[in-house]
Amino acid sequence: MHGPAASGWLLVALCAATGAYCLLRLRSGVEEQRRTAGDEALMGFGMAAMAVPAAVYTPPQWAWPVYGAVFGAAGLRALWAARVGRHHLHHLVGTAAMVYMAWAMAVSPSAHGHAHGGSGLAPVTGALLLYFTGYVLLSGARLIPVPAAAGGAPPAGWGDRPELAQACRLSMGIAMVAMLITL
Repeated sequence: MHGPAASGWLLVALCAATGAYCLLRLRSGVEEQRRTAGDEALMGFGMAAMAVPAAVYTPPQWAWPVYGAVFGAAGLRALWAARVGRHHLHHLVGTAAMVYMAWAMAVSPSAHGHAHGGSGLAPVTGALLLYFTGYVLLSGARLIPVPAAAGGAPPAGWGDRPELAQACRLSMGIAMVAMLITL
């Protein structure tokens, strides 16, 4: 991605940590956690790989179509899974955004040039920015604590806590906004 190296490394760390936590959620005893954890781990690690600053490592030109194919396949899986769960529609938009960013980087004239120069990418980037900004705002609002009910269920293990999963989704949404801005 285009942008300062320091912010790129922060995105790499954030996305890799989120992907690692999502891998841990695969071992959860809660089926709902396991259902989306693999998809979210793929997104976290994929975003971490794409966020490595171009000044440090510029992937070979063949890497972008590979990213596109991997996230295209993940998008098809999300489309299939969207039949039963609304959250999978968000995964579908996320994978589409990753395919779009891989394509934009593949057609970028150079590692330091921007792909927006007359190629019609700006409206798509703008639409994705609007979506992910809205997603971040809604996800952040969902993290606002509510008073616990008296005599509620005992606290779940740290890997089964839905607020941690929501915080990971929020951090990936923020990272997606940052990556789209630097596109």
